[in-house]
Amino acid sequence: MAKNEKMVKDITAMDEDFAKWYTDVVIKAELIDYSSVRGCMVIRPYGYAIWENIQSLMDGMFKATGHENVYMPMFIPESLLQKEKDHVEGFGPEVTWVTHGGSEELEEKLCVRPTSETLFCEHYKNIIHSYRDLPKLYNQWCSVVRWEKTTRPFLRSREFLWQEGHTIHATAEEAEQETVRMLNVYAEFCEKYLAMPVVKGVKTEKERFAGAKDTYTIEALMHDGKALQSGTSHYFGDGFAKAFGIEFTNKENKAETPHQTSWGTTTRLIGAIIMTHGDDNGLVLPPAIAPTQLVIVPIASHKPGVKEKAAEIEARLKEVCRVKTDNSEQSPGWKFAEYEMKGVPLRLEIGPKDIENNQCVVVRRDNREKYFISLDEIETKIPELLKAVHDGLYEKALARREEMTYNATTLEEFCNIADNKPGFIKAMWCEDRACEDKLKEVAGVTSRCMPLVQESLSDKCVCCGKPAKKLVYWGKAY
Repeated sequence: MAKNEKMVKDITAMDEDFAKWYTDVVIKAELIDYSSVRGCMVIRPYGYAIWENIQSLMDGMFKATGHENVYMPMFIPESLLQKEKDHVEGFGPEVTWVTHGGSEELEEKLCVRPTSETLFCEHYKNIIHSYRDLPKLYNQWCSVVRWEKTTRPFLRSREFLWQEGHTIHATAEEAEQETVRMLNVYAEFCEKYLAMPVVKGVKTEKERFAGAKDTYTIEALMHDGKALQSGTSHYFGDGFAKAFGIEFTNKENKAETPHQTSWGTTTRLIGAIIMTHGDDNGLVLPPAIAPTQLVIVPIASHKPGVKEKAAEIEARLKEVCRVKTDNSEQSPGWKFAEYEMKGVPLRLEIGPKDIENNQCVVVRRDNREKYFISLDEIETKIPELLKAVHDGLYEKALARREEMTYNATTLEEFCNIADNKPGFIKAMWCEDRACEDKLKEVAGVTSRCMPLVQESLSDKCVCCGKPAKKLVYWGKAY
C-alpha cells in the first residue's frame, strides 16, 4: 500500500467537512455512543481507556506536587450557591436544578454541581482554624453538569468528566504561586504526554472565570485553525473566603482571611487529541495515553509457528509497552485499517518469512514509516520507536501552529486574516473592553489569552490605535 493512500474509506476527509470528519472519528473509532439523554454521551471502553490513562498520569503529577484527592457531594443547596454572587451569576444559565426527592417537593432546591467552589468553601470553614491547618492542597475527580445549548462529543456536553483542584493558602503570594504552578503542570502534561504544544497565558477580564481575580489558561490550536482551551487555573484572592466567612488565626494570634485557587481539565482533552493529531484515516494517538501502544498482526497465521511466535513476542513486549495480538479471523488488510482508525501508535507484522529471517516489520501510525527489526532487538527498539512517534507528533503539531499563527498591526489586516486564514492572530491591545468586544463583532474572534511571554508588535492597539498595553492571542475557538 502506498504511504499516502487512504486506508479507511468511510471517514469524511477533514478538508471536505471538518465537523463531519470529527464525528465520524469519534463514532467509528468506538470512542462514544449517543445517549437518550440529549447532550450527554456514552463513553465507550476504548474512549474511557484513553481517559483512564490521562487520569493516571495527571493524578501522579498532582500527587508529586503534594495534592490529595477528596470527593464532594454532587448536590449544592441553592442558599450555599447564592453566597458568592459573581460566581452564581456566571453559572446561572447553565445550572440544572433538582426540585423533588422521590414524590416530595424539596424544601430547598438543589443544584447539580457545575463546579464545586462553594462546597469546598463550606468544608474549609469547618476544618480551617489556625495557620497550622494551611495550606490545603486538594483535588477531586468527578463529573459535572452544565446545561449547554449546543453540544459535541468530548468538546461540549451537558455532563462531562473532569478533575477540579481546590487549594487554600495563608497568603496571597502562596496562592498566586500555586495558580501558576498548576498552569505549568498542565502545560507539561500536554506537551510531555499528549504531544500537544500549548500557549500559556492569562485571560482578559471578559473571559475570566466567574468569581476569579485572575484566570490562567493553556490554549492549543486544532487542525482546522480553531483554538481549544485545554486547561485553566484560577486565582480567587480572598473573595470566596470572605463570602463564606473562612478565617484562621495567624502566628500572632490574629484573625486573617485565607486565599484560594482552583484549576481544572476535562474529557475535552480527548477532543483536543483527536483534532490535533488525527488524519483522514482516523485517530492518531500519542503513545503515552494510547490504550494499546503496539498491536501484533500475524501474517498467514494458519501456517505452523506463526501464532506461537506472535505470542512469544507479545510476552516479551509486555515488559516495555501496552501490547496485544489480533488473532481474529479478519484479513490482515482489515486489521491494518482497523488499528489505523483507532490510532494505535505501532503495528508489528510477523509471518513465516519474517520468522525465517529472525525479524519483524513495524509500521508507525503517525507517518507510516516501515522498519525491519531483528527479533533480538525488539525490547530496545520498540520503546525507541514509541518515543519517535511522540516526538514526531509534537514537532508536526508545533510546526502547524507556527504556520497558522499570524501577526496583525492594523484593524484591516486583522479582519483580513480572520476572514481568510484560520489560526491564531497575535495583535496588540489597549486593555479596553470596548475594543475586545469590537474585534469579536467585526472579525468573529475572541481573546484566547495574554501570553505569559510578552512581545511588542507595535505601540498601538490594533483596534483603536491608542497606546497598546498587552500582546494578545486572538482566534475562533471551540
